[in-house]
Amino acid sequence: MGRLYVVGFGPGHRDHMTGRALDAISTSDVIVGYKTYVDLVRDLIQDQMIIRTGMTEEVQRAQKAVELARAGKTVAVISSGDAGLYGMAGIIYEVLIEQGWQEGDDPAVEVIPGISAIHAAASLLGAPVMHDACTISLSDHLTPWDVIARRLEAAAAADFVIALYNPKSGRRTRQIEEAQRIILRHRSPDTPVGLVKSAYRERQQVVRTTLGHMLDHEIGMLTTVIIGNSTTVYHGPLIVTPRGYQRKYTLSAATQPLKPGERLKPVNEPWALHQGREDKPTRPPGTVRDWADEALACLTQTATPAPVTQSSPSSVRVELAVAPGVANKTFEPRQLALVAELAGESGSIEYTPSHQLIFRTEASDPDRIISRLTEAGLWVFPVGDVVKVKACDFCDGDKQEGIPYAEDLTRRLGGLGVAKELRIGFNGCAMSCYGAVHEDIALVFRKGRIDLFLGGKTGGRTAHPAHLVAEGLEPREAVERVERIVRRYQAEAFPGERFYRFFERVGEVDGFRPAGAPRAVDPVCGTP
Repeated sequence: MGRLYVVGFGPGHRDHMTGRALDAISTSDVIVGYKTYVDLVRDLIQDQMIIRTGMTEEVQRAQKAVELARAGKTVAVISSGDAGLYGMAGIIYEVLIEQGWQEGDDPAVEVIPGISAIHAAASLLGAPVMHDACTISLSDHLTPWDVIARRLEAAAAADFVIALYNPKSGRRTRQIEEAQRIILRHRSPDTPVGLVKSAYRERQQVVRTTLGHMLDHEIGMLTTVIIGNSTTVYHGPLIVTPRGYQRKYTLSAATQPLKPGERLKPVNEPWALHQGREDKPTRPPGTVRDWADEALACLTQTATPAPVTQSSPSSVRVELAVAPGVANKTFEPRQLALVAELAGESGSIEYTPSHQLIFRTEASDPDRIISRLTEAGLWVFPVGDVVKVKACDFCDGDKQEGIPYAEDLTRRLGGLGVAKELRIGFNGCAMSCYGAVHEDIALVFRKGRIDLFLGGKTGGRTAHPAHLVAEGLEPREAVERVERIVRRYQAEAFPGERFYRFFERVGEVDGFRPAGAPRAVDPVCGTP
């Protein structure tokens, strides 16, 4: 019986080939491959027969390999990367199937996996493919362009990390331009992009750029283009896509807030399909004997209720943000004493720049804790990826006119769960001394009216203030418009997508559009 190996040999360097791939190549009678690929493994070939052909001759290579294997030869058909990803595995099986071949027939077929281009490129860039990702070939020689375009649209809208294969050739130059245009409808132009040519080969080139500027660089057939998702960031030269650990873990802490046994509890996963709710048991708990007695009673039509065992209340992790007010920044001693009492010896209290205390403890009755805190006059909010309203102190209450609107905004939106922490700054006068304009959204109360700013980038090397989108709004209207904007962000943002990126991606919120470039804002007066 003949044998047919379909070998993925990875990027091309021997160090990145599997032992199985090396064995298959060395023990085969015939090596079949594209000219460039044969040259890459030339040092592994001894006195075997070589069949090497050019581009567009994949079918001929597959047919010849099958013919030789049926004649009793051991044949290795080689592909760079992984043979099952845009490689030769598919066409080999298609040719065999056309000939009536079934699994177990002659020849025996083995597909040997290799390191694919997406993973080779990713390893040189950092960790850009740490979350859901897809590969899309831009070659429309075999796939209609409208199919490729729909796939690009779907992948971009669904926030996949995208790896583009075959992005450009001497004849195909528009496809990469169209791909960029489609993806920009859903991604910020600042999205990190890596361009890797000939990974781990002699002419390796690695370029780190952004979605908006990727066409400024050389891209060819040997380039793999990796486009980050809405959470992908640069850390120096590294491109990193977070996996989502920050939702549950404090990465800088030696002791995690959630114990191992708590990390998979529904209450600690409000973003999951179950929305943080425990599934209710379909029957009351009891022993096996209880269930057997109940079943027997049903059969004899003399059913008696099975005894219900009452479990003792279990403790859950409580994590809350507490504040003395919106404009009020002063805790009363009795309030601090209560927070300390409720935290207990095993709890913790952390002060934050948002003028809140983060309160953490274990308790069997979280609702009781919340009630006692609110009864003491404290404002209580959830923590994590929620809306945080940070207001100034209104000059210690001397400028009170804007306070009711700041409090109204907090009641409407404070603690609302969103895709990524959203900070709303509220300043009570044009001095803007609390720096509201450097938050995601800012409201500056000025002469009885409100100036509205949107799309601040609060951190990173390219941090910038929010963009002034409206001046002199009636305060009630401003609060209502901000609520509509935030509600839309809550409903339509991708997981982990920050507000400024969402604003740029959708292009318009409540009639406001992002600036073409960040506008400088005077941090003193809060106006451009």
